[in-house]
Amino acid sequence: MPEFLTLLPPDEARALLLSHLASRAPEPDSEQISVPNALNRILAEDILAPHPLPEFQRSTVDGYAVRAQDTFGASDSLPAYLTLAGEVPMGDAPAFEIEAGQCALIHTGGMLPKGADAVVMLEYTQQTSEASKDFGSLKNLEIEIFRAVATGENIIHIGEDVAQGERILPKGTFLRPAEIGGLMALGITSVRVVKPVKVGLISTGDEVIDPSQTPRPGQVRDINSYSLGALVEKSGGVAKRYGIISDQFQALKEAAAQALSECDALIITAGSSASTRDMTAEVIRSLGEPGVLVHGINTRPGKPTILGVCGGKAVIGLPGNPVSALVNGYLFVMPVIEKLLGALPKPKAAVRARLTVNLPSQAGREDWWPVKLIVHRQSKIINYDAEPIFGKSNLIFTLAGADGLLRIPPDATGLSAGEDVDVMLI
Repeated sequence: MPEFLTLLPPDEARALLLSHLASRAPEPDSEQISVPNALNRILAEDILAPHPLPEFQRSTVDGYAVRAQDTFGASDSLPAYLTLAGEVPMGDAPAFEIEAGQCALIHTGGMLPKGADAVVMLEYTQQTSEASKDFGSLKNLEIEIFRAVATGENIIHIGEDVAQGERILPKGTFLRPAEIGGLMALGITSVRVVKPVKVGLISTGDEVIDPSQTPRPGQVRDINSYSLGALVEKSGGVAKRYGIISDQFQALKEAAAQALSECDALIITAGSSASTRDMTAEVIRSLGEPGVLVHGINTRPGKPTILGVCGGKAVIGLPGNPVSALVNGYLFVMPVIEKLLGALPKPKAAVRARLTVNLPSQAGREDWWPVKLIVHRQSKIINYDAEPIFGKSNLIFTLAGADGLLRIPPDATGLSAGEDVDVMLI
């Protein structure tokens, strides 16, 4: 196999793979679902605001609605005196207006009365006489104002959050809790979202058995189809497992062909290392053009990763070692799913941390290390130490104990203890 281990940098390999992929259709398949069920889904349409938000001027504090000019010059030693016009009812429009020299008791979220253009916080005011429990007597109260406010202070204007007709969420938006709340605030209770990408998963190897079975000497339970399946689900896809296939070319070819016909992408684990039984690359070549694009990534772990496209669908061969498979799942499987979903680009969650030990690396190769983050609190400031987890690529709990992945760039021969580094959270 002349293509085997012609190593490409990860970024170059990923760009090559994605360049050969089109969306599943001119418009990805979509469905209308309720907004409460749309968390972590991708919008299939632009969302326009049906009305401004908020629809009325409202207070952001408890206090008194005033005409700002009536408070100018007010201070502790020389307060302004205003007559109480009434109390703003919550959930209703006030039935009165604020005239010169007047104010109105208002609560957080209350609608600003006509004539008022600011709110004085309650703690900067005082009643000059005892208030009767009878609401009507409130109109006779005099309120001392100890601090001036500017026009617009402590209020939210109509449309300050969202203007009517504004595109509030573009197509391709990943719906988080904030977006769910925003849609509900506008009365949008259902949205059209992209249907999940269906990803086929095949594990290979005569030594691999189902996790429910008890392994004999020399056998191992299947880890990859479940850890990668979880990654697929987390990324917005649906995992479909096609079982464990023996080290027979025809059996693997038939299973892969069926999976590729039924799914939007396919992942095959094991069979991608330098071995006389390596069949994954040949199987990928048999599934359609252009076939294998990359056989070997200049990274550790996961150097023998295979990237291919067959009939417009991604086929990825990952190493059998669980850590290698999952790390390269983050690097290649997640971007493929995001591409097929039409998701807008978004930064990966990361934190800045201080490396605790020296980490060696080979120049020209990109290394990814699992690290545990140690939290240090100094007063109100939170700092992190990045503590590498050392272990071989077949030890899944080296990754299970990690909070993130640390990248050593290919132009470095390592990183030094005490150096500030970025940790991609996983």
